[in-house]
Amino acid sequence: MLSASAPFEGPEKLLEVWFAPSPSHVPDANSPKNGKFGLRKVPRIVWEDMLAVVKCKVLSVIEGDETDAYLLSESSLFVFAHRIILKTCGTTLNLLGLPGILDIARDYASLPSVHQCFYSRKSFMFPERQLGPHREWKDEVAFLDAIFPWGAAYTVGKVNGDHWLLYITSPSKAVPPDIAEVPPTQDYTIEILMSDLSPEAREPFFFSASPSPQDDVPADQLPSILGQTLSSALRITEIFPPHLTTLDAYAFSPCGYSSNALLNWGDAAPDRRRGEGYYTIHVTPEEGWSYASFECNVPLSARPSSKKDIPDLQTLVRRVVNIFRPARLSLTLFISSQHNNSTEEEGADTTVEVAQRAFKAALTSSSGGLEPGSWDPADSQRVYRRTDKINYEFGGYDLAFASFELR
Repeated sequence: MLSASAPFEGPEKLLEVWFAPSPSHVPDANSPKNGKFGLRKVPRIVWEDMLAVVKCKVLSVIEGDETDAYLLSESSLFVFAHRIILKTCGTTLNLLGLPGILDIARDYASLPSVHQCFYSRKSFMFPERQLGPHREWKDEVAFLDAIFPWGAAYTVGKVNGDHWLLYITSPSKAVPPDIAEVPPTQDYTIEILMSDLSPEAREPFFFSASPSPQDDVPADQLPSILGQTLSSALRITEIFPPHLTTLDAYAFSPCGYSSNALLNWGDAAPDRRRGEGYYTIHVTPEEGWSYASFECNVPLSARPSSKKDIPDLQTLVRRVVNIFRPARLSLTLFISSQHNNSTEEEGADTTVEVAQRAFKAALTSSSGGLEPGSWDPADSQRVYRRTDKINYEFGGYDLAFASFELR
């Protein structure tokens, strides 16, 4: 296997900025141009100028009905009408993009104030290699506090082991009275952060030579073609039903992989609700610092489901873990609490507690919710033990965090 000459920091820095509680709250929501309004009207070159400060660049983009998904040289950028998600890995300067994002929202989308901001990351493997405010958590917090005096910082998990760091601001109360009754967008994010991938899982992400042009395919399209081929071979394309998924993938030379997908999950919802979500995957396969991340914002049932279109949470976790076969992993489910009503019965389990059971059922038994005949039976032998289980209540949000190690 080929390897980079220096360690690469796979764990990402995740910045999410909401400028309104929903797309309906954006000033020009009723007057879209070419089907776009709010932040989605911002030209690509403007985002690219901001990303140059962060030290990454755009590789490709897919446009959905509600979301623009930019695949970056270091992870992903998702642009919605009312919010932006910037996820970057390596030694990128994620937070240095924040002032530019605020200026862009004000100047191009008439969104002069922040409704709510989130910044999170897993503990770094090589913190000494980071630059700027990312050298230490306290420096990142100080940077954010200088912009948001109403923020709060948290450490979730073992300080001397795998843990998850979160900075969150309180939501703005300034909502125009004419749309005050519009319900806010549901916020639901599942992350699966995997380390020490098995040799068998890492091997497909190494490329001994750059692919050769074929059938007059331009050389700059080959990484995308190889990424799509790899996605199909590893069944990444089957994590969610292919007919609901638009996938953008990229294979890096000599190693590495990234993909963004847009999902029309509303078409599969029982009540036919409109809904477009995303998932994103990033893989650093080198031995010694191998890492893969999966993030998704499609609301999933935390209880076992027989639905064939959208997987339940237990099934999703097992599908993802079976592809990357890590020795260690952490999972987070972050959900807005106004939507966290698993049952109307008083005293019943919350959604995050039900999610914790789904995590455990997926990973700590030999069956693990495995789908007979559809995934490799050998994966049923990979059994994990839970090393951490933490539920957290923030202002307006609930969190389920769990860590597992291979037995």
